[in-house]
Amino acid sequence: ALARLRGEFGVGHAARKRLLVLQVLSGTLTSAGEIVAFHELLCFMAAYPDDDALAALARLSLLGFLSHFATALVRHRVALTNSGIRGTAIEFRFFAPTARWLAERWPERLRVVWDEFENDERLAALLPLFAHAAESPALDEYDFGGRGWIDRMRGSHTDATFLIDAFGRLAASETVREIEWDTLDVPIRLEPGPGTPNRTVAGIVTAPLHFQSEPLARSRPDLARALREPPHALRMLPASEGRRYIDLAREAMVARERDLDAFAYGNPRDVRLVDYPDGLQFACIGVVPERRLLLEAVYGYLTLKNGIPIGYVLTSALYGSSEIAYNVFETWRGVDAAAVYARVLAMTRLIFGSTTFTIYPYQLGDGNDEALASGAWWFYYKLGFRPRDAATRRRVAIETERMKRRPGHRSSRATLASLARENLYWQPGAERDDVIGRLPLANVGLAVTKFLAGDRDVHAHAARAAVRLGVRSLRGASPSERMAWERWAPLICVLPGLERWSTTERRALIEVVRAKGGECESEFVRRFDSHRRLRAAIARMARSHIPD
Repeated sequence: ALARLRGEFGVGHAARKRLLVLQVLSGTLTSAGEIVAFHELLCFMAAYPDDDALAALARLSLLGFLSHFATALVRHRVALTNSGIRGTAIEFRFFAPTARWLAERWPERLRVVWDEFENDERLAALLPLFAHAAESPALDEYDFGGRGWIDRMRGSHTDATFLIDAFGRLAASETVREIEWDTLDVPIRLEPGPGTPNRTVAGIVTAPLHFQSEPLARSRPDLARALREPPHALRMLPASEGRRYIDLAREAMVARERDLDAFAYGNPRDVRLVDYPDGLQFACIGVVPERRLLLEAVYGYLTLKNGIPIGYVLTSALYGSSEIAYNVFETWRGVDAAAVYARVLAMTRLIFGSTTFTIYPYQLGDGNDEALASGAWWFYYKLGFRPRDAATRRRVAIETERMKRRPGHRSSRATLASLARENLYWQPGAERDDVIGRLPLANVGLAVTKFLAGDRDVHAHAARAAVRLGVRSLRGASPSERMAWERWAPLICVLPGLERWSTTERRALIEVVRAKGGECESEFVRRFDSHRRLRAAIARMARSHIPD
């Protein structure tokens, strides 16, 4: 009964929900499925409360969930692995930055799930890199296997924490260490403990709470209108507060067996908090300079409702356009998704100036069973997104004609998979081709590869780029700005038509490159997009350097 009332709001619903919650609390939950279902309903009501009384009941019930259902949680602990419930374990093959982050905070809680580990030979081959030279006679003589040697070497550390720390000490660049770790594909178990990531008490205290006292709007939002509606507030956060939101985002992902580079490499100095008057917030998190892409800017948004994480968004921006990957955590699916998405677009336009938005195939269902099952392609189509690929447009026309003839018709899985192979686009104004998804920006990298094939002296290229732009010195540039200059130098060397640019245009390009290494990468997008000749030159490279 409580599940049926989940998305219902209005007169009488709050009292009914409170009564049903109290009934469950006064009884017993006999299966792992019942525990998870009740827990997720409490999480939903904490984010979308009807009134103050229900908000208090839901949040207090979650705070006391571990103690109230202690016996059941222990009894069903195996089945509840990866439920995200406080007091239960999480197992996942965490990528290197997240594994390090977990080891720094909860070193005693991490274990290798050896039964699922498939690369013992590779681990054994790496052992000499972890060992002291004085250990080498034993390593040469005894074949204890990767696990056996780790158990002998780790001392008081857990096997997982020792292994993570050992990779951190390797005499190699951070990038090489991360590639080696990710290739090893180590399954890690995070045992529950004080403060470990969970869904139960995740969130940041916000005041005042917003109460959903009226039924949620079921109509589809007008995206063009939504773009014109600014948020209630948008502010840059101080680094300390930015770090809190990055940690919250990372915990939300860990508790759901997910990992996202934009959060793992989040920049605490580039975090904005966007507020809407109905309790919806977005923490917009930029990436630290050393992990940024050469061209597009990538940001991760953590979606919050009344301070509770309910989803996330991955956005890339350039050329007045953005690619959007929109994700709602399962607990909150089926309620308010379109309205929240409209605000994602509005916020993205506000931050980056984007006027064209695209969705790449994976989000639509290409190689993504979850998206196919949810009908993601039609969700976006009904909001106004359209394919530009001619063959896909023909398939859409056939399918919509079938729907007209038979109103109950549903697209087959094969049809959805076929439709999902190409990007969808939406723009409120004139259609452009110089946008993400249409411009093959990967070809810019091919042009640079062709140039570097003859000479890979990065210092010489940096000097050559400086001559092309009239840069006498990088004195005063920050380390991250210098790094951006070194990364852009080969591209500047092959940028077509640069000799015909004015002095003002060349100086503006210098500021574009500096912005790529600046604190806020959104400033790079603004500067790049306002540089007409740079945009044209990069677009020309993208279209002309076609792979053989």
